[in-house]
Amino acid sequence: MSDPHWPRFWSDVPEEDRDPLREILAELLGRGTLLGSSGSGRDLFLTARDHYQDHLKDYLAPLGLELIVDDDFSLLQARPRPESCHLLSQFTKDETLLVLVLWQIWDDQRTTGSSDAVVVSADELWAKFRDTFNQIDPPEKTHLDGLLSRLKRHRLIRTHKPEGASQLGELLIEILPSLPRVIPFDSLESCLSRAALYEPDAAAPVTETPSTDD
Repeated sequence: MSDPHWPRFWSDVPEEDRDPLREILAELLGRGTLLGSSGSGRDLFLTARDHYQDHLKDYLAPLGLELIVDDDFSLLQARPRPESCHLLSQFTKDETLLVLVLWQIWDDQRTTGSSDAVVVSADELWAKFRDTFNQIDPPEKTHLDGLLSRLKRHRLIRTHKPEGASQLGELLIEILPSLPRVIPFDSLESCLSRAALYEPDAAAPVTETPSTDD
């Protein structure tokens, strides 16, 4: 007899895979993305990719979420379908501006044909922000740290502090492919059109990844 607390496919999942599957779902629903490039995340990514893609798709579908399996970057992502997903949280204006700048940096590198990871220093990000929104004061360095922390929590970026670095501006920020998927602009023009809304008369913030934490 199936457990009423679990989906009907649960009886098909071997006992040894149930805890990993719970972890996978917790990551996808709580953070939007599971990173599978290293550590325990790698095992979870392979388990999902190789055995439970259909199970996860069935679980996420009623919530208005589609499962993305990215082999190139070893990540799983629960991407909202805006027309049917009711689990969307929102960025603040400052977070939205930062995400728009990060998207442009991502797009700039991708248009060159490079397949390398997209990495920028905090100083370079700050300068790009200033150039993009030249009528808006860039965030203070201490405030920038807080903004990056939220994006990191939602697995949209990774950060790395180089050995010997002592200043926030030296922090390295890797833009993950999950970020351009939560704001899937068709072109740079679409991004710039959205960015124009935030020049001194701001509009509403963009939606992001599914979240329950704030």
